[in-house]
Amino acid sequence: MPRALELFLVIVTAPLWGAAMGLVALALLPGGRPILFRQTRPGLGGRPFTILKFRTMRPGPEPDAERITRMGRFLRATSLDELPELVNVLRGEMALVGPRPLLMAYLAEYTPEEAHRHDVRPGITGWAQVHGRNAITRAEKVRYDLEYVARRSTAFDFYILFLTLFHLKGN
Repeated sequence: MPRALELFLVIVTAPLWGAAMGLVALALLPGGRPILFRQTRPGLGGRPFTILKFRTMRPGPEPDAERITRMGRFLRATSLDELPELVNVLRGEMALVGPRPLLMAYLAEYTPEEAHRHDVRPGITGWAQVHGRNAITRAEKVRYDLEYVARRSTAFDFYILFLTLFHLKGN
């Protein structure tokens, strides 16, 4: 993807960042911090990087379903929680399009063929996301990710970005 497009997206989404930051801080009162969630994920070649997202849950020992805030549910449903990943894109750790970075724990479970999903930078959106996002199994996600790696091209990336816009609209 052209670097100018990535920078353009950061600038265009800046008002959304500000609004989301304020809403996350309010939802997490008292304290309201940290606004960003950081987690180590595997990137290109399986090398770890720190993914950035807006926080959607309060800290605590309760199950995730009890810790997620109402604003967090909204941010996840609209994928606005992933806006900070544009910083990961600008740093070169992620791409706009590519396999979503799964948890580090999954690295040990991949077959040699499945590990090829790490032959490209992970993406904010990808072929698996436009085919069901969280409604498909991890095995299906990996299959779509491997198909993406095999078919990867700038035209295919733009097609996936186009489909992503419609997928977000439907949430």
